[in-house]
Amino acid sequence: MPRSVDVAILRALHLQDQDATMSSHGHSGFASTFRLTAMKDGQTMQYFVKTGSGKGAERMFIGEHASLNAIHDIVPQLCPRSHAQGSLSTQPNTYFLVTDFLRLDPPSPAEAKGPSGASLAAKLAKLHTTPAPIPEGHSTPMFGFPVPTCCGETAQDNTWKASWADFYAENRLGGILETCVRRQGPDAELRNTVRLVADRVVPRLIGEATVKSITPVVVHGDLWSGNHAVGQMAGRGGWEDVVFDPSAVYAHSEYELGIMNMFGGFGAAFWDEYDALVPKTEPRGEWEDRLLLYELYHHLNHFAMFGGGYRAGAMSIMKRLMAKYGQLD
Repeated sequence: MPRSVDVAILRALHLQDQDATMSSHGHSGFASTFRLTAMKDGQTMQYFVKTGSGKGAERMFIGEHASLNAIHDIVPQLCPRSHAQGSLSTQPNTYFLVTDFLRLDPPSPAEAKGPSGASLAAKLAKLHTTPAPIPEGHSTPMFGFPVPTCCGETAQDNTWKASWADFYAENRLGGILETCVRRQGPDAELRNTVRLVADRVVPRLIGEATVKSITPVVVHGDLWSGNHAVGQMAGRGGWEDVVFDPSAVYAHSEYELGIMNMFGGFGAAFWDEYDALVPKTEPRGEWEDRLLLYELYHHLNHFAMFGGGYRAGAMSIMKRLMAKYGQLD
């Protein structure tokens, strides 16, 4: 059933109340979701709207807004543009995010001719080989992101660092360790092992003494198969490979591959094309172990959010990496 559109959204999109309606559309684990239809400059426009309550929703929408636009600025065909985020006028402590509308329902038989445009592998390759912008206030490339983001419901500290190894050890592994302890309770074994990995394995595998050419690029940050689909973006016409719900960061391009490797679902054709477009970082012989190190963060994050067997997965990865790279000389 159509509902009125909050005045804060109307103002953000420069719409008139009489020309806009909003109805429930889709679903999200962390928000209410809607399709907004409006007349603007004589044309029918469609937008996707998320709303949520509390500071967690505000933080999530700020991060998603910046993440979508960071990706869209480099590869416009890869994800929707975000138009606005802010506070609703009529509901206290409730926040919104407005993006281009992305149609994800199955196409009709006439439309179902397969994706048009560049493949997902080609789009990600462009994203992963384009240097990230130099942050405001800095004169050299940095690792991090202009705002905090959320991976699932987990808040992430993206404070800028010049060293990728330092960022991954402190902002990712150190940050998620504290989240695990806060949500799942004290765990001396987990704490000690994560610290050893951060202190020994991270410098050995991705430190400057080993990997000398990491350029910060924008990555999606939470690219499991559930955040990728064949969709139709408003105003673009064709069906194409798209991504959504990003948790972007200026990172090592291979960081993206950790969660993709963890859950699978991308297929041999994707990997063959991607590997041909994005050379593996040297030393190539340690590529699989670097991906395992990046996958570790997501095992820890899933343990923080869901508990259960994700702890065992994280411990297994850490013990394997420590046995290979964590011994003191």
